[in-house]
Amino acid sequence: MNTFSETKTGTDRFRLLGGWVERPDDLQPALEGDITADVVIIGAGFAGLSTALELTALGASVVVLEQDFAGFGASGRNAGYLAGSMGVEFELFHKRVGLEQARKLVSFYDEGVSYVERRLRELAIDCDYNPSGIIRAAVHPSQEKKLRHSMALGQHLGSVTRFVDADEMRARGIPPAFLFGCTQHGGTLDPGKYIMGLRRAALRAGVRLFEQTRLLSYSEGPSIVCRTERGSASAPFMVLATNAYTPQLGLLRDKVVPLRVSAIETAPLSKAQLKTLGWQGREGIVTPHWTMESHRLTARDTLLVTTKQLGYAYGSGTPNQPDPAAYKVLVQAMDDRFPTLRGTPIGACWSGYISLAFDALPVVGTTGLQRNILYSAGCSGHGVGTQSLVGYLLAERIGGIEHPLLAALRHKTPTTLPEPLQWCAMKAALAGVNRLDRALNRKVRASLAP
Repeated sequence: MNTFSETKTGTDRFRLLGGWVERPDDLQPALEGDITADVVIIGAGFAGLSTALELTALGASVVVLEQDFAGFGASGRNAGYLAGSMGVEFELFHKRVGLEQARKLVSFYDEGVSYVERRLRELAIDCDYNPSGIIRAAVHPSQEKKLRHSMALGQHLGSVTRFVDADEMRARGIPPAFLFGCTQHGGTLDPGKYIMGLRRAALRAGVRLFEQTRLLSYSEGPSIVCRTERGSASAPFMVLATNAYTPQLGLLRDKVVPLRVSAIETAPLSKAQLKTLGWQGREGIVTPHWTMESHRLTARDTLLVTTKQLGYAYGSGTPNQPDPAAYKVLVQAMDDRFPTLRGTPIGACWSGYISLAFDALPVVGTTGLQRNILYSAGCSGHGVGTQSLVGYLLAERIGGIEHPLLAALRHKTPTTLPEPLQWCAMKAALAGVNRLDRALNRKVRASLAP
């Protein structure tokens, strides 16, 4: 069985940068002095760089301020699933926003896949994209009712998916722990290579990227002034593409909460180990747990296991530190699903932050006296496709076009709670879903016991 000690895997193998990126050799200099542009973007992740590229294509002068380096945040830490609407919790929003808007929201998620696939071709980004589809796969027969209900509701809202029975799962070589499921278009990629490809494209296009440049404050008005440690950037428009970090800037504290998501990655698997798995198509797999598990093979022949246990820090904090308890739970999940890999060393572990609204929908809009501050948050763990597409939608909005998909995102986001009520509520909710998932996993183990 894999062991997970705080000294070995909890600390020594913890990666401060996430598992996909390294600090760039051509790290861009910090902003010094006072500059102007047509648009200032805060944050150089999927949303920020996509917005910058789309605006530049429209002829705008763009400045991007990034507190560390492009991809340091969630964009360089996620599991690399380019997934559409299949994993969206339809029950949380379809009655809230109504049938027609719910269908448009589903279209938004699905269009995110097509948008990224197109941009990979247009920008010549090689990020090991495997268009194998994503499978939401059950690990116990009792999950079938929930999975089929979600699938049927999704289809009613326009999500294109189909059921994959046990025979097809085995014919496709899906590891036997995954009994049946539903599948949708999309696939897996290396998010580090993707974000660095966007970074290179942005620099080639003339985007002025300032890394290691933290936004200290900003002043509203016809021209927004963004102040940093050694300078300022002014523009008629500002875009906050800061996702889980947005509440720390004084915005959206009552709309989104940052949630810590953790990941473990094995050392490279041998050919013999890969053969024991089957899994020829290397489809990305997520489970219908209350807090899903995600499992995928990477292009570097490692197994990546993510999510499983979420965390919330008091005051919507985002400390960049290891979470040994979460890594231990992920190792247990790996042992349960892949018994032939028990004892495989864990090569790396890391944690990062997604942002979640209480209806699990994106939070995109404008604010400020001049309505010239745009923001995007609430990725809910679906950032590869959605936040990339949001960049295109925000660029069009600044250019004077309200895209129908952007209009579909506008809705009344539920209000979060003040502290300490927020901390209490989040801790109770996360503990509750963890208990439900642990009970299910005990049933799985019991069914497999000799």
